[in-house]
Amino acid sequence: MTSRHITLTLASPEATCRFARHIGAMLRPGDVLLLSGQIGAGKTHFARCLIQSLLVIPEDVPSPTFTLVQTYDTTAGELWHADLYRLTGPDESVELGLTEAFESAICLVEWPDRLQDLTPRDALLLTFAAAQTDDTRHVTLDWQAPRWDDLSVEQMA
Repeated sequence: MTSRHITLTLASPEATCRFARHIGAMLRPGDVLLLSGQIGAGKTHFARCLIQSLLVIPEDVPSPTFTLVQTYDTTAGELWHADLYRLTGPDESVELGLTEAFESAICLVEWPDRLQDLTPRDALLLTFAAAQTDDTRHVTLDWQAPRWDDLSVEQMA
């Protein structure tokens, strides 16, 4: 498979939410988004906006840093939001049921490097980076699966 990538600049938290809603509108069970970047780069903000855009009844979307996984029933199907920061190895992902969720749910995974060899090949990797201005973020999207070829996010920048 050929690897592809796009880099976008999101000038504000609102722009990040618009981007998250755009991606969220195309998700279906079995889709995996890998959210990478340093602490404070915007991963959780993106995830919250995406999840809230798919909820029928608005609810609080906490960071799963301590619970490791939060699940939601959304208009697109079951959604798992995982934060793997505190994991020490990929086997702990299996214990959480995450590898099974990759097949049947929409999965948003923060700190995906903890998955190592368990990383799904068809996943979309979003790498967030803070820019020089406080609210601006750069996000690079990388993928190999044809599933993501029609993202049409260039106009989001």
